[in-house]
Amino acid sequence: MEILTRVLASEFVAEVLVVDDGSKDRTLEIVRSVDDPRIRIFELPRNMGKGAALRRGFAEATAEYVIVQDADLEYDPAEYSELLAPLLAGKADVVYGSRFMTDRARRVLYFWHSVGNKLLTLASNVFTNLNLTDMETCYKVFRREVIQGITLEEDRFGFEPEVTAKLARGQWRIYEVGISYSGRTYAEGKKIGWRDAIQAARCIIRYSGPFSKL
Repeated sequence: MEILTRVLASEFVAEVLVVDDGSKDRTLEIVRSVDDPRIRIFELPRNMGKGAALRRGFAEATAEYVIVQDADLEYDPAEYSELLAPLLAGKADVVYGSRFMTDRARRVLYFWHSVGNKLLTLASNVFTNLNLTDMETCYKVFRREVIQGITLEEDRFGFEPEVTAKLARGQWRIYEVGISYSGRTYAEGKKIGWRDAIQAARCIIRYSGPFSKL
């Protein structure tokens, strides 16, 4: 698995928590064939969604910092040093990797996806009073005690607005850094669609409201 090789090549990686979300391919077989003591494997009983997989990974993490890394090669592990820099400098509690505040290479794909991402980020900012440029980014890095201190509920892609709202309510120090992005087409396996955007909008309202909890 190329993504696993690239993650393990980073000098910043102390452990790799692989959460298998009910896959029906050879993912587990491939991961188990990699001989590296830093790898820890966790299996969900069925396909439960990104948020559920992340909750399991966050709960099992033991390293000082936790980076969310999708397995689809859209995000480059070679950029961990830039993502970690504000944390290592003691300036941040959380870092978001922004696909939009950057001069790095970014694959040109779907116009309406970019519009949707920006509208959801704007709506999130309105409710949270943050000024993020890319709320929906995969690359989110946390001090471990921060993410383990937040109760997460969403099983699917609602994780992004939920965790952002709860970080804002907790008044954690959030930084953004620019990242590259090699997005996929639907033919290449991209799964997120308009239903997920509607769910994200619902989560923005639910978790940013006056009665929401950390």
